[in-house]
Amino acid sequence: MKTPKELGYFFPAEWYKHKATWLSYPHNENSWPEKINTIFPYYNCFIKAIANEEEVNIIVTNSSMKEKVEKELMLLEANMKNIHFHIFKTDDAWMRDCGPSFIINQTKKEKAIVNWQYNAWGGKYPCSNDNNIPLFVAEKENIVVFSPNIVMEGGSVDFNGKGSLITTENCLLNKNRNPQLKKEEIEEKLISYYGVENIIWLKEGIEGDDTDGHVDDITRFVNEDTIVSVIEEDKTHNNYKALKNNMDILSKARLENGKQANIVPLPMPDDVVWDDQILPASYANFYIANNIVVVPVFNCKKDNKAIYTLEECFKDRKVIGIDSTEIIWGLGSFHCLSQQEPSV
Repeated sequence: MKTPKELGYFFPAEWYKHKATWLSYPHNENSWPEKINTIFPYYNCFIKAIANEEEVNIIVTNSSMKEKVEKELMLLEANMKNIHFHIFKTDDAWMRDCGPSFIINQTKKEKAIVNWQYNAWGGKYPCSNDNNIPLFVAEKENIVVFSPNIVMEGGSVDFNGKGSLITTENCLLNKNRNPQLKKEEIEEKLISYYGVENIIWLKEGIEGDDTDGHVDDITRFVNEDTIVSVIEEDKTHNNYKALKNNMDILSKARLENGKQANIVPLPMPDDVVWDDQILPASYANFYIANNIVVVPVFNCKKDNKAIYTLEECFKDRKVIGIDSTEIIWGLGSFHCLSQQEPSV
């Protein structure tokens, strides 16, 4: 059987026009111990911001959750015409990692889903229901499925849509994912199923990240030849060395066309600490929707600098900051919580 790449499919960049955004509404109290009710106002604001620009498909576990969420969004005056609910039992809310990876064939105007396996970042949490979300969406939308039969999370990779992909060794080469595969074999899967040709390997992620170093917390494409990457200015901070090392790698890296990328430094916020735990707060966990970019902010002085930096990168989109101080207690933010479905 031919691979998606051989059939002309590829994973488009996040700024490619969306048909919709897919979300899995939060309900797992173990992900936000003693705080889950505090996240809903901010999560709902995220939904409202996206629904103003495109369709939003929300997976809820049952009809009572649907009614509750629907009521809250109506009170918030969200664009309900663009919001659609789908009932399916889920384990958690991290749609970026367990959700469908949509690939497209522009010539044939076709869409498909890559059904990567999901093991909750190396078997850290229950995930049997979430592992089935891509197949649920594919059946509901009547979309062709490709199954590579290896573990892969959406937050571990980022794309420029022209053939380049960024990831980290600490995550993709971790023995808790695909211990049977060598680096070259993982690269072959990335190339064949995401439709890329060039892979940039960074090293480590940020402190507090339980995903073993997802790239969407540190380094993101903002256009086909520009990358933003977070930096820590405090040389005594635990993140300083790892993030500097990643910047050094990026400065020597090449894109699929052989050229160097433009590298834009993005600040790290002040530490967000809860219950003596440093949380993986990062401005790099932004989500690009149609006409807007939603950026997590953390009530610190660096918020404005981060927003300004991203405004300079996204001249054609409105950059919206939404408070993620409560949401980050779940160890992820807006990009981790969402998955785009491109138009064809």
